[in-house]
Amino acid sequence: MEGKITTTINNKIATIAFYHPAGNSFPSSQLNKLTKELNALANNNTVSLIILKSEGTGAFCAGASFDELLAVSNLDEGSLFFSGFANVINAMRKCPKLIIGRAHGKAVGGGVGLLAACDYVYALNTADIKLSELAIGIGPFVIEPAVTRKIGRNAMAEMTLEPSAWKKANWALEKGLYSKVFDAVEDLDKALNEHSLALSSYNPEGLLEMKKVIWEGTSDWDALLIERAAISGKLVLSDFTKKALLQFKKQ
Repeated sequence: MEGKITTTINNKIATIAFYHPAGNSFPSSQLNKLTKELNALANNNTVSLIILKSEGTGAFCAGASFDELLAVSNLDEGSLFFSGFANVINAMRKCPKLIIGRAHGKAVGGGVGLLAACDYVYALNTADIKLSELAIGIGPFVIEPAVTRKIGRNAMAEMTLEPSAWKKANWALEKGLYSKVFDAVEDLDKALNEHSLALSSYNPEGLLEMKKVIWEGTSDWDALLIERAAISGKLVLSDFTKKALLQFKKQ
């Protein structure tokens, strides 16, 4: 099953839309494409702002591709796969353009990490979140710094230690993962468009300096997230994880 990533640019606003038929999940090829697209937009002087969204009316993002996780056969492959998420988060963190997320549906695991790496997030009230990693024998190690930075360590631990429990969109709003939550997609998109146009009209140098301030204290993430990827890469090889992944795929 093939996914795709498309980018459109209008009024100095770049909109990245990702899609995968398996719940907008991410195989490594899709993660690599997203990283390259973010890096390209970082150097595009015609762009002042980035919107990150997914396509369809189902999940915003189901996280890592279960098919690819099941195919991992050694530590190098496992570390390389999870490094894909590390690279995306670091690209979002270091991108000089502010990134606004649009969550129209549920987000799991790595999908929560993507939203946490956005600078501002608009969400529907159906955009519930879950960190299910412990239930399949791994943990949200790569995305943890981004999630903790947004919602705090206690809330991150609560999500992680309840891997089968969905947290409502309003919970995510209260904890700071979401900036605004709407009952109707029309209202969400209207507010998102108005806010994006306003932001894109501001001084680009001011936006850049604000982005630096927002991400202060994260300069060690280049190394940290790759180290975390190795932890997940090791755990995904366990018999527990292989059996759990097969069970999840049957559900």
